[in-house]
Amino acid sequence: MSIDREHGVPPPVQAAIPVVPATEEKSSTVSAPLSAVREFLNARGSGRIADNSFAALMLICACSIFLIVLFIFWILIKNSHLSLVAFGWKFFTREAWDPVSGDFGALPFIYGTLVTSLLALAMAVPLALGVAIFLTELCPRPLRAPISFLSELLAAIPSVVYGLWAVFVLVPLMRDTIGPFLVKILGWTGLFEGANFGVGLLTASIILAIMILPIISSLTRDIMRAVPDSQREAVLALGATRWEMIRIGVLRNSRIGIVGAVMLGLGRALGETIGKSLFSPGYTLASVIANEFSEATGDLYYSALIEIGLALFLVTIVVNAIARLMVWAVTRGAPARTS
Repeated sequence: MSIDREHGVPPPVQAAIPVVPATEEKSSTVSAPLSAVREFLNARGSGRIADNSFAALMLICACSIFLIVLFIFWILIKNSHLSLVAFGWKFFTREAWDPVSGDFGALPFIYGTLVTSLLALAMAVPLALGVAIFLTELCPRPLRAPISFLSELLAAIPSVVYGLWAVFVLVPLMRDTIGPFLVKILGWTGLFEGANFGVGLLTASIILAIMILPIISSLTRDIMRAVPDSQREAVLALGATRWEMIRIGVLRNSRIGIVGAVMLGLGRALGETIGKSLFSPGYTLASVIANEFSEATGDLYYSALIEIGLALFLVTIVVNAIARLMVWAVTRGAPARTS
């Protein structure tokens, strides 16, 4: 160690800096080899353009639904303008329907629609609820799939097939067997008066009940499956019977959704194709459009039929919207049951 001669202080000790060879420094900066998946993704380029294009296409498809509904609404308003100006809101409270004199009113058809729809619900709801309860809570596992398939198969049958079955099977049965029996048992009520030709509000209600049965049954079954199993187990743990468990633990928790399913069935009944007696023939809003549209000779006649279609369109949208909200209020966030 050398000593500074001027001050007598030894110089500071410098640390030795290791020298890294050039080959080792170069090898430390080389990255690991890319996997086959990463090489494929790098080779095909960025997917941002494809993702943005797909998102824009889906947005256009979603918005097109609103545009189609608004377009239909605008067409109905435009073509029914003449009737709206001539009759105003009194069109829905007038009983006359005289194409010769140009006097039109939709009250008889509104009455026929309400009567047939409510009777159809009275017949379909208890049966659909029973089917849903049996399939969800009581049905043996091997029979669950076949019965579910058969009940939902009714929804796939076209309306014209139901109509043909009614003409060739139900109408003679109603005229010769069911009608006389109802007159004998319930004739005192006044609901089964007059001639019974087999074609009337009661026959139409039976057909509508068969058509809306699979809709109500299927939705009710899904709603009941959305009820957590903990609700069933808790009720059974308290000593309840099987029926009490279904009534308290299942039906009570799904009653709002069941009402929504019933209203969806009502929406179907309103759009399918008037007197005191249920044997008397009558028109619904949908049937009068289908039967008389080709016979509309004047502009006012044509406009009145379009206004009936406008009323049916608005009522169906409102009923289905309320029903969907009720079903969503029950099924949101509920896990699906696989059993």
